[in-house]
Amino acid sequence: MFKGCHFPSEVILETIRYYLAYKLSYREIEEIQKERGITIDHATINRWVIKFTPILEHKVRRKKKSVSSSWRMDETYIKIKGEWFYYYRAVDKFGDVIDYYLSPTRDEAAAKAFLNKAIAQHGLPEKVVIDGSKSNYAALDAMNVQLWLTGFFMLSLIEILDIKYLNNIMEQSHRWVKLKTRQALGWKSLKGATASLHGRELWTMIKRGQVNLTGETACEKFYSLVD
Repeated sequence: MFKGCHFPSEVILETIRYYLAYKLSYREIEEIQKERGITIDHATINRWVIKFTPILEHKVRRKKKSVSSSWRMDETYIKIKGEWFYYYRAVDKFGDVIDYYLSPTRDEAAAKAFLNKAIAQHGLPEKVVIDGSKSNYAALDAMNVQLWLTGFFMLSLIEILDIKYLNNIMEQSHRWVKLKTRQALGWKSLKGATASLHGRELWTMIKRGQVNLTGETACEKFYSLVD
């Protein structure tokens, strides 16, 4: 994973963890590491996050525990290179992360793509709570139609609930996305935004105990991903 890198894997992992776990910019992490006798340019840290975070996220996804069948689904908007993108997320009724998806559009097709991604890993939910989004409702309704036509309705159709107060947990879970966006002073690239956001989800899942990893603390579990 770190073959050919100039720095030891321990330094690279520690640096990436600083960025994912705390409200620190690349330049701030550069200063912290310099005080510890490690000279790393902030541009190098950015490259590490973009290169290694997707690999770590993939490893976490393979070891992820099951979630509740009662989902809360919503999307928020962020700006990348001056253009608006939409970050779809879902958590279960306990606040555990289900899945996430960054899309240039906010429509039924994007909502379907996100749902297919989440269902591919966790299976069909019993119910999904949304918050007034017509595109999300259309995507879920289309999925129920597909289930009906293919005979899966014998098992169960997805119950769609549009109840604002039930989706409060989703709104609260979204807050860090805006904080991370402000910390980054606006995303400069799609790769950088995706790596950072998905990396932050990775850290959230580890901290919430959603991943079957060795180690006692969240930090130890994070470092065990390279095993």
